[in-house]
Amino acid sequence: MIRIEKRISNSQNLKSLAKFFSFVIGILISLFFLKFLGIGLIDLIKNIYYDAFGSIYSFTELLIKMVPLLICSIGVSFAFKMKLWNIGSEGQLYIGALASSLTAIYIPLNSHYLMIFLMFLAAFIAGGLWSGLAGFLKVKLNVNEIIVTLLMNYIAILIVDYLVYGPLKDPEGFNFPYSKKFTDIAKLSTFGDTRLHTGIVLAIFLLILYYILMEKSVWGYEVRVIGSNPNAARYAGININKNILIIMILSGGVSALAGFTEVSGVLHRLQHSISPGYGYTAIIIAWLSNQNSIGILFSSLFMALIFLAGDTLQLNYQIPISMVNAFQGILLFTLLTGDFFINHKITMKRRKNA
Repeated sequence: MIRIEKRISNSQNLKSLAKFFSFVIGILISLFFLKFLGIGLIDLIKNIYYDAFGSIYSFTELLIKMVPLLICSIGVSFAFKMKLWNIGSEGQLYIGALASSLTAIYIPLNSHYLMIFLMFLAAFIAGGLWSGLAGFLKVKLNVNEIIVTLLMNYIAILIVDYLVYGPLKDPEGFNFPYSKKFTDIAKLSTFGDTRLHTGIVLAIFLLILYYILMEKSVWGYEVRVIGSNPNAARYAGININKNILIIMILSGGVSALAGFTEVSGVLHRLQHSISPGYGYTAIIIAWLSNQNSIGILFSSLFMALIFLAGDTLQLNYQIPISMVNAFQGILLFTLLTGDFFINHKITMKRRKNA
């Protein structure tokens, strides 16, 4: 008889090794599919390397893709530390983009710094309230936060679509689904002649803040205790419901800042399809990095490289972007499988004859 049993304990080295092999297996499966499609892997690797590191401009384009991934993964990691599964980072990004855009379009200001601050604040508050609703339902009605945050993604995306196809559509935009362009006051500053914007500074600041809050503060310790053993946390007098609300608001608020950096730093308007899936990819990053701050940084950079590889596949090999989404799904599947075997073991036992 086959039985699945939960492992009592695991060493940190074993967990890290299992995640590494899961990651490698996911990459190898993806490469197999590319080889099956007739793509020369050596040429593909050369093209990706050139597109990412061939020049200063190429590298800054890689960093531009990394910024929203890094910010969203930080937001997701706040929740994951408490074993709360915020799957709504994509929708929170859209809500942050919407709040920032409404601020830029409808609030008349002449101060660049004040405008940027208000856009930042609007995004954080909107994303926090949006995600906080899932936390409220979790606390008051014990509604599963996975279902709520996942479904709210579609609501957020469709709200933005309705507005850019309707009330916010630029009358001089040749009927394209986007708002009118922001003034220079509402745009993030860029570095030199590149498109790399100061959103990267915000992303690094948020990563440092995440490290301090989660690893060096008493509150971060309480969050980790709640995630690992709610009964022990309750016995120690930690207010679990209060912390669930706080962490969900913080998680959504941070994720929404990715929307702020995209509309203010890259797009300079609200439009259809703001994100190619940054919020969903953030889940993979948080899982791959085990919510470790250094791991989040390098995992975000790697996943940005995956997105850049998707552009290379589209332009040079006419491979649809859906294949990139498929590769991310393969990677997530192998990571989840590896995580299962980290925490469980399969044993074979013979049935005793009656």
